Amino acid sequence: METVRPGNNANMKLYKTTKGILLQTETGINVLQQGWDELVNQPNLHGYLQLVSQQTPTITDEQFGEWVSHYGLPPIGSQEVWAAGVTYLRSRDARMEESKASGGADFYDKVYAAERPELFFKSQPQRVVGDKGIVYIRKDSSWNVPEPELTLFINALGSIQGYTIGNDMSSRSIEGENPLYLPQAKVYDKSASLGPCLYVPEQPIAKETTISITIHRAGTEMFNDTIQLNRMKRELPELAEYLYREMDFPVGSYLMTGTGMVPGNEFTLHVGDVVTITIEGIGALTNTVATR
Repeated sequence: METVRPGNNANMKLYKTTKGILLQTETGINVLQQGWDELVNQPNLHGYLQLVSQQTPTITDEQFGEWVSHYGLPPIGSQEVWAAGVTYLRSRDARMEESKASGGADFYDKVYAAERPELFFKSQPQRVVGDKGIVYIRKDSSWNVPEPELTLFINALGSIQGYTIGNDMSSRSIEGENPLYLPQAKVYDKSASLGPCLYVPEQPIAKETTISITIHRAGTEMFNDTIQLNRMKRELPELAEYLYREMDFPVGSYLMTGTGMVPGNEFTLHVGDVVTITIEGIGALTNTVATR
């Protein structure tokens, strides 16, 4: 299937707010009153939204800005969040470096080269935060980083229907101590952020799509990097297929697809740091770092 660049007229975005779901198209902003789970689990979400956009009330751009700013929520309902690891060469190298002392470095090299991808549970929906929300670092970890990731929305039928931005907060010191500590390094309160919207294009997202990250501390830029999706070793449908092989997701799922941007070993997040992840066509996800 031919892919299209993000940002053309075939693309739509869903924003979840406490006042309702907003559908942004090239012709306006529609207000939808369906429940999130029912809405997104259409066999053809893009086609369904095209019809809905012709049959639902609209609001002004000013109202849209107010709803998103003051009433915005992460674009998730009852879905679980899962994640894929070691899908980029840079991620493999970073995991090998952090696990060298424990003797676990070879595991990550083998995972990168293996046919089967690494998949792991990341978050229940109530632990997910949205754009402008606070993400946590663990107090029992000395080395914490954000991981900027394209995140898939996969419907109950196992079909990729949309995309969002994910921040997979990670405790590298805990994972590096022993690979079996991965759940503690990855799964804790406010360790996952999604947003600002669910991007629903007519065609699959282009492999040339750019992902970027900046981290600011007290107004000073501490880290920035950029990568394109074509640097990912795995195909997106491949990751979705493995996730759905032996599991049902009645309301669909979200799957973070791994990161290709990792700060150097000398960097760790501090309380108050501001992390902004941008994906071309989707927008920007900004979070402030804190502790529980």
